[in-house]
Amino acid sequence: MATENALLTILVEKINNDTLVLPTLPAIALKVRKAADDPEINLNAMADVISQDPSLSARMIKISNSAYLGRTVKVTSAQQAVTRIGLRQIKNISTALAMEQLFVSKNEIVKQYMSQIWSDTIEIVANSMAVLQVHTKLTKNRTLNLDSMMLAALVHNIGVLPILTEAERHADVFANSTFLDVAMDKMAGKIGASIMKEWGFEPEFVHVAENWKDLSVTSDSVSYLDLVRLGAALCGKFESHKDQIFEASIAKGIVENLSQLLTDEFEDLRESAKLIFQ
Repeated sequence: MATENALLTILVEKINNDTLVLPTLPAIALKVRKAADDPEINLNAMADVISQDPSLSARMIKISNSAYLGRTVKVTSAQQAVTRIGLRQIKNISTALAMEQLFVSKNEIVKQYMSQIWSDTIEIVANSMAVLQVHTKLTKNRTLNLDSMMLAALVHNIGVLPILTEAERHADVFANSTFLDVAMDKMAGKIGASIMKEWGFEPEFVHVAENWKDLSVTSDSVSYLDLVRLGAALCGKFESHKDQIFEASIAKGIVENLSQLLTDEFEDLRESAKLIFQ
């Protein structure tokens, strides 16, 4: 058991000494977030920032034309895309699109983990976004918005990254599932909250990254945390607690019954959310 806890011991020590290397947001996401937070920014200036990154620019145009925004007239420039999407959404969407760049590794085992976690995350994002759209349509409750939902679901498990990076550093010892699974299970929430704070994200994102797995943490009103959990449960996470999450979601009025999440419409909403990341 001693070696099993060795990775945990290293992680705890690094957290306590403040020496755990946290991932940094990709530069373009930082630029966009900074611009969006500037009270003087206008849409033209924001379009200029986005145009500096051809890949982001292309994907923004794609999102503007997607079913996600439900518009029929096609846009063809970053300028039009920014105008259609709006500043707050731009901030969250550009961050979301940049996230994938963080899930890379040179170590074969760590790489497999990263790739699996990213594809699981996209499934959870798609489910959460689809659930929110169904919930909004049913209840007319608009307190939660889709772009924040996308970002909350994308960062919910971000705390695994420094653990995987640490394992990659000592690959001969730690790059195996025995250590990784235990360390991720025990530490990811705490580390995830640190990353969200370090990145200057709003409290709701810190809350999701820290507590999504801890079912004792709940809120009175419907929150991003509830929808991330439901999205994850729909992907088969929370094995033995799945039913608890489903029951809590119905009790809270997220949906009236689970059959509302088994329709063709739900599947279409899921698929159009996934398209954003292709």
